[in-house]
Amino acid sequence: MKSWKQTFAIIWSGQLVSILSSSVVAYAIVFWMSLETRSPEVLALSAISGMLPQALLGLFVGVYVDRWDRKRTMILADSFIALCTLLLAALFWLGVAELWHVYLLLACRSVGSAFHVPAMQASVPLLAPASQLTRIAGVNQIISSVSEIAGPALGALLLGITSIGNILLLDVLGAIVACTTLLFVRIPRPEPVTKHPGLWCEFREGFAAMHARPGLGWFFAIAIAVWFFIMPVGVLFPLMSLNHFGGGTYEMSLVEIIWGGGALAGGAIMGARTYRVNRIVLINLMYLVVGLSFLLSGLLPPSAFYWFAALTAAAGVSSSVFNASFISVLQTRIEAGLLGRVLSLYRSFGLLPSVIGLLSTGFLAQRVGLTTTFILAGAIICLLGIAACCIPSVMRIDAQKPQT
Repeated sequence: MKSWKQTFAIIWSGQLVSILSSSVVAYAIVFWMSLETRSPEVLALSAISGMLPQALLGLFVGVYVDRWDRKRTMILADSFIALCTLLLAALFWLGVAELWHVYLLLACRSVGSAFHVPAMQASVPLLAPASQLTRIAGVNQIISSVSEIAGPALGALLLGITSIGNILLLDVLGAIVACTTLLFVRIPRPEPVTKHPGLWCEFREGFAAMHARPGLGWFFAIAIAVWFFIMPVGVLFPLMSLNHFGGGTYEMSLVEIIWGGGALAGGAIMGARTYRVNRIVLINLMYLVVGLSFLLSGLLPPSAFYWFAALTAAAGVSSSVFNASFISVLQTRIEAGLLGRVLSLYRSFGLLPSVIGLLSTGFLAQRVGLTTTFILAGAIICLLGIAACCIPSVMRIDAQKPQT
């Protein structure tokens, strides 16, 4: 019988190849569309195509994640993404690919991710001790951050060497590796907790689980509210580098790399060891760090670009620490048989602000102003972090008895 460390070594090796290849392909598609159209509207539509299906499907996908075998769900989701990518590659080879084909592929990839991500996250507490879940989440953040850093560079490099049709094959290869490694591990099925089978009843059970313990409802509500104010600001980072600080391509890409580097450092910190710390206090502290980084960025003069870069690094670290801590809290406070539904709902509620942020980017940049947007969003996020510290039931969540 494999130890949990051996099991995760096998899973992580496949996930690293899969996530990295997906990141390279995703950035290559964005760069290709930028070169072909030079249209911000096209890029916004492509981003919405990649987010909206997950946001909408997440409302009920978790029901099926909890019903089905989670390993099989992940393999089928990866295989579906690979098949769709292969079909688009064939269209490029034949010279008949159009923009709507790319939008359709991004939407199909999003559908596959809507099943794969909650199935993967819901499988973790079935494979490892509860004391190691924050550490495992930290390693997952490292894999994600490495992909975010390497993806843009490799995507641009490959686009200058070969065609977009050939680059798409990397995603197919990554899916094959991920599916193959999953065949070598066993993921137990949790005990069913559904009392009244049926889509609507099981959805309500998942939603009720988000409020089942004292403070959990506020815990979710504050996190989703924070994301609502982070997302519109997140899509304005390139404009901040270009318009406010007077930078160019170098400054714009440097900020993206620094954010990814900060997220990598945060993941490394959380994955290095098990810490005896109240995760709720840590999460609330990360809210304050992100909020202050946005607020101070909005107050910086145009000559202070490198201070902006430093604040971006701090926000990157805090986002990674927050994600690792938040997911591990859910994995220890929600029953395994309900976890797929809860994680899927949380992901859906978190992605919807992303779509709103993309749609509102032009209004915020032109009417409200870049720096004012950063200041207001940062101040509100800080207030939300302070409010979370003032709710006793929220502060006691990590002291409650873990769910076995």
